[in-house]
Amino acid sequence: MKNTTVLVSGAGVAGITLAHWLRRHGCTPTVVERAAGPRDGGYKIDIRGAALRVVERMGLLDQIRAHATGVRSGTVVDGRGRRVASMDGDTFGGRDSGGDGGGGDGGGDAEILRGDLHRLLLEATEGVEFLWGEEIAGLNQAGDHVDVTFAGGATRAFDLVVGADGIHSTTRTMAFGPGDHVRDLGYRVSIFSVPNHLGLDREEITYVSPDHTVLVYSTAREAGAKAMFLFADDTPLPADGRRHLVEHYRDQGWEVPALLSEIGEDFYLDSLSQVHLDHWSTGRIALVGDAAHCASVASGQGTSLALVGAYVLAGELAAAADHTEGFANYQAALREFVATNQKLGPANVRRMVLGSRGQVRVSMALLSLLSRLPGRERLLAKAVAPIHRAANAIDLKDYPVGEVAQ
Repeated sequence: MKNTTVLVSGAGVAGITLAHWLRRHGCTPTVVERAAGPRDGGYKIDIRGAALRVVERMGLLDQIRAHATGVRSGTVVDGRGRRVASMDGDTFGGRDSGGDGGGGDGGGDAEILRGDLHRLLLEATEGVEFLWGEEIAGLNQAGDHVDVTFAGGATRAFDLVVGADGIHSTTRTMAFGPGDHVRDLGYRVSIFSVPNHLGLDREEITYVSPDHTVLVYSTAREAGAKAMFLFADDTPLPADGRRHLVEHYRDQGWEVPALLSEIGEDFYLDSLSQVHLDHWSTGRIALVGDAAHCASVASGQGTSLALVGAYVLAGELAAAADHTEGFANYQAALREFVATNQKLGPANVRRMVLGSRGQVRVSMALLSLLSRLPGRERLLAKAVAPIHRAANAIDLKDYPVGEVAQ
């Protein structure tokens, strides 16, 4: 694979990480991204288990910990704003806060803003060519290479192409066709910035009612706050997402009306969905991250899957005799890990978005009781143990790397 040219579509976590490892293995990656430049901000994300070992091998773990969100506590409230339960931030977020944590440094899981992680990954990928404000318009596999036509009109040939362009991957559609690869879980998620009118100081508050959940939090890294809305809905995504969200939450209590009156410019609305494919490659084109196997936001493992998948794909390509063997070994090494983590999504979202008043009452009563019991952290840790087992459900190979030419 020495000097193999690889076009990576998408400058998200999977794409940038893949470019980093491809370069360290002697390939020549180019990353194409439709956005005009690197994205700042974004929601907070977790790095767990095997993914911690990936960023440690990239030399980024200490910097990631230095950019931690610093969220100290989590609280659940009812429709009147009455506190039902409170706990520390790691317990509330289902994070392993100590021991090995799967990372090998004894620091446990890491929580960081997506924009901060993107910046750190980009800094670790110095020397890679990025085509900002551009995207793939056409792919043609031609024997020993792939002819790529860009939206701007330019054409180039690459030895390999990898789609790292997310759940709605255009690379996947071009290479695999418009098949039924995306499975809607029957829920929607919306995220946006809001003024911190609640005066949160590295805190997270969750409001729960039947079929509706709202989270608001502040971090040590931002002056304002973020709001996240999760709700049951299987209707097609509308053109006017803001109006759709407001309509769904118009009868809700607590601070919901105020939050909906302060929707930020970074408004985001999408379905909670997963991607399922029998194969993650066809010829000289492969997929990685959400484009290949999105587990959904509800899994809590999207970022970790992206980091691990990119590391494994680059390593298996470097270790193989050719790309066909490399792609096959990548899927064989990752398939069970992906399947284990995808199972988390449907189960988690049913606990996050409760379907009836009875479920809400029972859940609130149990949380209230648990928050007052001695040893509650240990009891709650058992509830999130499946996440940590899934996060560590792979034995990462240590792929040898050479010196990178400057």
